[in-house]
Amino acid sequence: MGASIKLGSIWGIPVGVHPSWFIIFLLLIWSLSTGYFPREYGELSLVAYVVLGVLTTLLFFASVLAHELGHSFFALRNKIPVKGITLFIFGGVAQIAEEPKSPGAEFRIAIAGPMVSFALAILFGIAFLLDQQIPYLAAPSAYLMRINFILAAFNLIPGFPLDGGRVLRAIVWWWKKDFHKATKVASFTGQLVAFGFIGFGILSIIQGNFLNGAWLAFIGWFLQNAAAASYAQTNMQHHLQDVKVSQVMDRDCVRVPSLTPVSQVVNDQILNGGQNCFFVADNGRLLGMLTLRDISQIPQQKWGFTTTAQAMVPANRLVSVTSETALLSALQTMDNAKLGEIPVLDNGNLVGVLSREKVLHYLRVRAELKV
Repeated sequence: MGASIKLGSIWGIPVGVHPSWFIIFLLLIWSLSTGYFPREYGELSLVAYVVLGVLTTLLFFASVLAHELGHSFFALRNKIPVKGITLFIFGGVAQIAEEPKSPGAEFRIAIAGPMVSFALAILFGIAFLLDQQIPYLAAPSAYLMRINFILAAFNLIPGFPLDGGRVLRAIVWWWKKDFHKATKVASFTGQLVAFGFIGFGILSIIQGNFLNGAWLAFIGWFLQNAAAASYAQTNMQHHLQDVKVSQVMDRDCVRVPSLTPVSQVVNDQILNGGQNCFFVADNGRLLGMLTLRDISQIPQQKWGFTTTAQAMVPANRLVSVTSETALLSALQTMDNAKLGEIPVLDNGNLVGVLSREKVLHYLRVRAELKV
């Protein structure tokens, strides 16, 4: 869930919002301004309801951000990078770069978010006790106390990928000493929880409560997809954990001279040859790498006047791996650099190229062979 709008960074972690966030932001303001506040505090003006709605919504999402910072803090404490924090339609997500190395680390990272939300619920509860005679302060305090408690309780539901599912995975991992089995259990419970939400949502729709029912079903659908995807990713990592780059890479690298026009590469090698990645070399010396993404950044009318040397990524800027690099590590390198292909160099010599396409082919072959 990448952020399209950057807000800044905290502890070096980029923080941003996904476009879907604006939907729930506006809906929450509308709900608070026209429903909750007029019902609970009927003596205020319309302008006051709207102002309180905006401020309370901003404080709610600040609470969501604090929840995700709780996860991020303990991830960083356990030397696990955090790519970013994104606020979106279902709240927020901290994009932790890799899986924890131990059940203890998994437990601490997972439980930190709900504990932050519980702490905020207590703080807003104390604020409500102190300011309950002042509607302008009591209104947001009471709502934020409840919503933070609900946020913590909801996230502790024992279904992956919710925090409670990760806590469950940590416990099963500690008990069975098997990360893959623990993930399978947590993902299975996550899908049960998701189908429960979908079923309850459909029942609510049948009973006439369309909006709440549709929302519950939508949450269930999201959780089911996330649980299935998380298990698929972990299953892939399980199958690739002992695989080296040399077992998957393509050794037949297409090399093109540096003065070849891009139009010739497109016509001869891509459209007719089915190639999608090239090494630019003269007299056996590697000069750089050219991919479809590099070509797509050049206007088509300029292809005939642009050489591969002008379009390529120079060799000194290439991110590379060796043939003995663990495949999972190489995939992490590709993900961090946002690359679809990466050259394989041994002692400075080009020996192949690793692509996501080859990794998928390798996984399909293993699935067919059931190994």
